[in-house]
Amino acid sequence: MSIPAQFEAKNIEKKWYDYWMNHNYFRSVPDHRTPYTIVIPPPNVTGVLHMGHMLNNTIQDVLIRRARLKGFNACWVPGTDHASIATEAKVVAKLKAEGINKNDLTREAFLKHAWDWTEKYGGTILEQLKQLGCSCDWSRTKFTMDDDMSASVIHSFVDLYNKGYIYRGYRMVNWDPEAKTTLSDEEVIYEERNGKLYHLKYQIEGSSEFVTIATTRPETILGDTAICIHPEDERYLHLKGKKAIVPICNRVIPIIFDEYVDMEFGTGCLKVTPAHDVNDKELGERHNLEIIDIFNEDATLNSYGLHYAGKDRFVVREEIAQELETIGALAKTENHLNKVGTSERTKAVIEPRLSDQWFLKMEELVKPAIKAVLETEEVKLYPSRFNNTYRHWLENIRDWNISRQLWWGQQIPAYYYGDGKEDFVVAETPEKALELARTKTGNQALTAADLRQDADALDTWFSSWLWPMAVFGGILDPENQDYKYYYPTNDLVTGPDILFFWVARMIIAGYEYADAKPFTNVYLTGLVRDKQGRKMSKSLGNSPEPLELIERFGADGVRVGLLLSASAGNDILFDEELCQQGKAFANKIWNAFRLIKGWELADIEQPEASKAAIAWYEAKLQHTLIEIEDNFSKYRISDALMAIYKLFWDDFCSWFLEMIKPGYQQPIDRVTFDKAIELLEANLKLLHPFMPFLTEEIWQHIAERTPEQALIVGEWPAAKAYNSALVSDFEFASEVISGIRTIRKDKNIPFKDAIDLRIVNKENASTFFDAIVAKLGNVDSIEYVQDKVEGALSYRVKSNEYFIPITGNIDVEAEVKKLTEELEYTKGFLKSVQAKLSNEKFVSGAPEKVIDNERKKEADALAKIATLEQSLASLK
Repeated sequence: MSIPAQFEAKNIEKKWYDYWMNHNYFRSVPDHRTPYTIVIPPPNVTGVLHMGHMLNNTIQDVLIRRARLKGFNACWVPGTDHASIATEAKVVAKLKAEGINKNDLTREAFLKHAWDWTEKYGGTILEQLKQLGCSCDWSRTKFTMDDDMSASVIHSFVDLYNKGYIYRGYRMVNWDPEAKTTLSDEEVIYEERNGKLYHLKYQIEGSSEFVTIATTRPETILGDTAICIHPEDERYLHLKGKKAIVPICNRVIPIIFDEYVDMEFGTGCLKVTPAHDVNDKELGERHNLEIIDIFNEDATLNSYGLHYAGKDRFVVREEIAQELETIGALAKTENHLNKVGTSERTKAVIEPRLSDQWFLKMEELVKPAIKAVLETEEVKLYPSRFNNTYRHWLENIRDWNISRQLWWGQQIPAYYYGDGKEDFVVAETPEKALELARTKTGNQALTAADLRQDADALDTWFSSWLWPMAVFGGILDPENQDYKYYYPTNDLVTGPDILFFWVARMIIAGYEYADAKPFTNVYLTGLVRDKQGRKMSKSLGNSPEPLELIERFGADGVRVGLLLSASAGNDILFDEELCQQGKAFANKIWNAFRLIKGWELADIEQPEASKAAIAWYEAKLQHTLIEIEDNFSKYRISDALMAIYKLFWDDFCSWFLEMIKPGYQQPIDRVTFDKAIELLEANLKLLHPFMPFLTEEIWQHIAERTPEQALIVGEWPAAKAYNSALVSDFEFASEVISGIRTIRKDKNIPFKDAIDLRIVNKENASTFFDAIVAKLGNVDSIEYVQDKVEGALSYRVKSNEYFIPITGNIDVEAEVKKLTEELEYTKGFLKSVQAKLSNEKFVSGAPEKVIDNERKKEADALAKIATLEQSLASLK
């Protein structure tokens, strides 16, 4: 098989992905091996690959490929989430563009459009993940609206209802007027926005007196049903029993007194709008106030809005302020910074709204999840600083609003048979519901036609919190083989933004249904930002197209570029230069392989330098393997990659290959060549999880392999005992070589000219690498001496002194001048450092780290002066 001169990623990526797929390397079934399981955080079915997906799924693929190499039965379950709000919004927009109003359709007709949309666009992101190299078990692909997945969700709802955890209640909820559905508290994002504070005048009925009330939302006065004052506020005690007139609508409302009001805040008077504020709702209940809802579901004003009916709330805000000013009811306005709740999905400003909704009680359910992370550490978060976030959310949890006013999703399995609030039953099927309704009412004449199912759908998160169990059928059939084998899963890789939405809820569900954690480790990635630190978004135009990056830099280059700076929980400042660095690394690996394969073999004796090089690199490989394993154990994926990167680029390419490289047009001995290939293969195994395409390509070029010998199912390098002294000794030897190279460069001594080396070995340094020093420095002879050599160039490595006898190529006079100038400069530098260290004020006031740094400068300068003086002495 000929080896191309250039590595062209796009020529080999599809070839090897198809090869892996055709040989079922990604497929996993239960067997005798230990399972290693990851479930993908299911992306929205309507989504396309973005940089966050690229990072998250690359990390998962690294973990799953490494597990496969380590002999685990690796199973990575892919899938997508039906994303109720996002998908329904897209389908509604599509229908609107076609002149179809959702409200004119039946539920069944709308769902057909939704399924058509899903089938057309739903597989896009999963296909894109394949281009990235993701080795998911595609035969296990799940969708949260699959029949079995939906059945699991319905089963869970019924079970929790029967246990008393789910209830229906009339509560103040977060209403998204764009999606026209309620949201849970966690789906509301609070943003600081500049607005206005309006000071409104309410006339006291039957008098000319006014009270002034400040509000950020003047349009809500149309829903006011009281004015509230603190019972000890002497300014207003005379108003007890009085009433006020709401401007514009002229509704007469009572003045009530309640300790809820802060006398020191504003004017001390509070307008009460029970239908549009959760605290006002509580006041309304205590004082039996009327509840007036002034909004339609899309946040336009209804008939209570009088002449503003049908207009958007923000339009009305400006217009009503003008009318209030016209009628003299607006005392003043002032700028005001306010926290505004917005929808996590649609970004619309949330409206508090009273509504009948379904809730899940969380107080008891959450306790095992708190214990698992914060006490027993059965589940570990990486980095652990997110434990505090987790604690805050779970210890302050409120009941979960799980119903959504949507059609796309699992329809709530509640069936109504009457008009009363309790005239319903909850069941998994209509048949079971009819049976329960007949039993509950004692009316055996009830028919299916007498029942109507709740129109709402369940929150998407109520589906995905079962994901690790449901994908293996664990909710419907907890005794099935897959579930018992693969659950609990091992690692979860996701973003900290859904630590509560999804991660915590999966832990809650795991302990409720399996009495077991859903996973052991949670690796929380950071956000991918641009190099200016801005979050990547389409609106800013700062997010590159992932598939274009793969086209330009290759999948391996992009993977490396992302991971080199992807430390757990820390945001990535992404720059395309990172991908260029990844591509350059791929080229470096390819060229190293071509170099080795280009050597001519011969049955000759193995050089001493090659023997020492192999011994060193085998030790260095084992030394680095320990570092890599440690990094993986701590989920420092970026550090693990950097260790492998340095091992290959610095140690293998820059040192090892130079040590064993045969002379110009000379052959290499077979023993060294075979060892070089063996060590290259070990490197490829370490690199494979990060750069799967390139490594498989080289692996298959090295030798003819059967499918069973493919790199993807190879063996991770085994840890072996090694001589650690070789690693440290070579670090010393490499400095010796660097010293020779520096002198050659500074003195213009060509490498073809052999030199002699004389060593005063005060460090008792090992002589094991002398053959390598001789080869890489083109040293004709190495001699250990007792004292300095006169008439020689010299340098130091620690306290060892190295002398290179002068040849006729060196201008002694010019060298003396150069060294004298450098000596004088270094003495001046030393003097300035010592002046600092003799200054008591500086020493007593400076941080210890600064003092240590100055002392190091002093020691380095003294050593350099000694070397320069010695070099000058040898030249004179």
